[in-house]
Amino acid sequence: MAAGTGYSPSYVMVEDGFTNDIISGEEKSQNSEQLNELDIGKPPRHLSLVRHSMSTATLLTPTDPDFNFGIVDGKSEYMPMIRSGSCAEKGPKEYMEDEHICIDNLLQHLDRTEGFPSPGAFYGVFDGHGGTDAASYVRKNILKFIVEDPQFPSCLKKAIRNAYMKADQAFAENSSVDISSGTTALTTFIFGRKMVVANAGDCRAVLGKRGRAIELSNDHKPNSVTERHRIEKLGGVIYDGYLNGQLSVARALGDWHMKFPKGSGSGCPLSSEPELQEVLLMEEDEFVIMGCDGLWDVMSSQCAVTIARKELMIHNDPERCSKELVREALKRNTCDNLTVVVVCFSPDPPPWIEVQPQVGHRRSISSEGINFLKGVLDGNS
Repeated sequence: MAAGTGYSPSYVMVEDGFTNDIISGEEKSQNSEQLNELDIGKPPRHLSLVRHSMSTATLLTPTDPDFNFGIVDGKSEYMPMIRSGSCAEKGPKEYMEDEHICIDNLLQHLDRTEGFPSPGAFYGVFDGHGGTDAASYVRKNILKFIVEDPQFPSCLKKAIRNAYMKADQAFAENSSVDISSGTTALTTFIFGRKMVVANAGDCRAVLGKRGRAIELSNDHKPNSVTERHRIEKLGGVIYDGYLNGQLSVARALGDWHMKFPKGSGSGCPLSSEPELQEVLLMEEDEFVIMGCDGLWDVMSSQCAVTIARKELMIHNDPERCSKELVREALKRNTCDNLTVVVVCFSPDPPPWIEVQPQVGHRRSISSEGINFLKGVLDGNS
């Protein structure tokens, strides 16, 4: 994560530790046509596949010197205007196992809207493995589990955490699916100015804030320090970066052949419990990139933000922006399926980042400009 000096945005982030009718077939068809639809194959239901990935991420903690978000006084009248675009491609893999969901206006999709602020939006990226059943099931049902939870909408984070666990258990009890298939799950719920990101697995959400990349999720890899400690404490083992020698992620929904008899809760080495981040959106927050590990295997968070910002400044189209990120990942020889969702918070393109001159012969550049240049250099490497 790139860090700039002299940068003190007004921002609130609360870290929570371990402890449609979603999209209609017609909408999905229209999206596919816009993306120059490819012939994306689906794997046999019982094909056993284990994904391998090398991406890593580090989430800033309140003790990190780069964690310099200010406290918001609550008087701002700012309200985001939500729009999004997405792109999904099979890439070099034989089958497409990713699923995703984009809902820019939740009020049009929910029966119960009492006490529901506007805007309301929901997005998800689900990276399947061992077949498509788990990813497909979670995409179709996760929002339902969230809004039907008794904690919704008063305690949104609790409702989302409960929904992940309930969706995993319901999948295990569904006799029409292959419960040995699995999926990671990254969701973003926008509720007025509040944005809650929940993640179980190695997908990643990155906030673009005036050119600076701010990671909003951890990559749950078995070899990460926190996940290794959790896994080994619960009796799990890690062989060559794989949980129990089988899976390259430490958290996932599904994969019930690895969860019996302990279940999917916090007592299981392979957990479906998500980590959550809550953000109060400000005017400096320009967009969020959500992507599967096929993107982050070949691109840093700062590089992705720099590319996305550059594209939005040119055409201001999040759909084309997501396609460009996928195209760039393919150019960099990613080895996985690719799914990217770009969510913008303003109808306007990002503003230009200006170089700040000083009196005399000395010249300096703003922290945003430094981050922009870092992203450009990273993109050319």
